[in-house]
Amino acid sequence: MDPMDIVGKSKEDASLPKATMTKIIKEMLPPDVRVARDAQDLLIECCVEFINLVSSESNEVCNKEDRRTIAPEHVLKALQVLGFGEYIEEVYAAYEQHKYETMDTQRSVKCNSGAQMTEEEAAAEQQRMFAEARARMNGGGPVPQPEHPETEQPETDQRNLQS
Repeated sequence: MDPMDIVGKSKEDASLPKATMTKIIKEMLPPDVRVARDAQDLLIECCVEFINLVSSESNEVCNKEDRRTIAPEHVLKALQVLGFGEYIEEVYAAYEQHKYETMDTQRSVKCNSGAQMTEEEAAAEQQRMFAEARARMNGGGPVPQPEHPETEQPETDQRNLQS
């Protein structure tokens, strides 16, 4: 197969981790469904193309506002412009959850005085995060509650979702 794609860029220019993408694809399907390798490759290429599309449109939105840094609101506006408006609320909720988890992780690192997770703890945490992402993607069930109830989760600002 030719290492150049349709737009003339090398395949190495933009890619996603194949093992991670394969795992995500398999986790989204029933256990008895198999996916051919070429179908997995096509799905991964679609993901790369989608990221390129959203990134490019986000840059356009950012430039129209005379900004130099693409912000989350630029990405949300790009999704709207590209016809993915129905996903904005879910994407924003996932973003807020990510911010909260990142903040929580940064806080726990500071509290642990540099102590690192064991490999088993890291694997368990990764599986928990995959499960949360799966639940959000499938629209199934509530968003998982924070482990530290004394810390409030940030409110979703619905004004940013309006276009």
